[in-house]
Amino acid sequence: MRTVGVEEELLLVDPETGEPQAMSSAVLASAAQDGPDQDVFEKELHNQMLEFATHPQSGMEELRTEIVRCRKEAARHAGGSGCAVAALATSPLPVSPSVATGRRYQWMAEQYGIATQEQMVMGCHVHVSVESDEEGVAVIDRIQPWLSVLSALSANSPFWQGQDTLYSSYRSRVWQRWPSAGPTEPFRSAERYHRRVSEMVATGVILDEGMIYFDARLSRNYPTVEIRVSDVCLRAETAVLVATLTRGLVETAARQWRAGVDPAGHSVSLLRLASWRAARSGLNEELLHPATMRRMPAETVVRALLEHVEDALADSGDLDRARETCAELLRGRNGDRMQRELLEETGSLRDVVTECVRQTQG
Repeated sequence: MRTVGVEEELLLVDPETGEPQAMSSAVLASAAQDGPDQDVFEKELHNQMLEFATHPQSGMEELRTEIVRCRKEAARHAGGSGCAVAALATSPLPVSPSVATGRRYQWMAEQYGIATQEQMVMGCHVHVSVESDEEGVAVIDRIQPWLSVLSALSANSPFWQGQDTLYSSYRSRVWQRWPSAGPTEPFRSAERYHRRVSEMVATGVILDEGMIYFDARLSRNYPTVEIRVSDVCLRAETAVLVATLTRGLVETAARQWRAGVDPAGHSVSLLRLASWRAARSGLNEELLHPATMRRMPAETVVRALLEHVEDALADSGDLDRARETCAELLRGRNGDRMQRELLEETGSLRDVVTECVRQTQG
């Protein structure tokens, strides 16, 4: 069974006003007092953000338990520092982000200017184990058309700086400002993948291999493929679904590779359009079908994803739960729709953040 690990980025906010707070140093200091078990928490690009990483898990119930535990621990340390945590992929309220200290982050601030300043966006990254770089690259090549569906399912960033963006996942549009971000054409081999990475680093436009922001990449530190297209999810159950479907995609792609099935021939241009469509409307309207790159109802495309990974999910025992959670999201339980409904009910983005703080620990 392939193991799965999740990294989530959380927003630090004032518990009363909902405004982002530059408190990551204080929260990390609080966590450090609990000893080495709290090294799951790390600082991020901005001082208003906090990241945690789960341990690799084989079972999805165990993964859910750990995500909930990490969120509660983050909330405890934040509360002790005078703030709260919210699983929001962008800040609904206005904020002036402050870049964290350190040579790496300062280099990024100087190199990319306002693009770095505005990158206060919170994502969810999923790591799935692979047997080798060759298998990993084969997987990366074959999952590309399906990644936009994960983006739609996880969409949780309709508001930005006090405004309705009209997007379901505005975070993903902000993320695409990085010069190395986005989908990739088939590499066909690990050697070609590593050559491309080396060529990109050699340009000097990016600092190092850690700034290879492909939608799916080989991890530098673990024997995993890392998929990076999802918003941080408001509810832990949605994060588990994203992890479940991601593992299903990886396993399905690996089986296709071993069976000699070639990657789909979609161009990067089409993949970018699919990504934009998913960011714009999420599950509310239409998505581009991964097989045809033609518009179809979001529900139809989600069902196609479930059918694509059905054998892998059945083998891991996750199929029924994945179907149930997808159905819940299609009925309006993803972060994008929940935030919009909260605003309609309360008329206040502050109240939206307050409720999302509560939902984060649920």
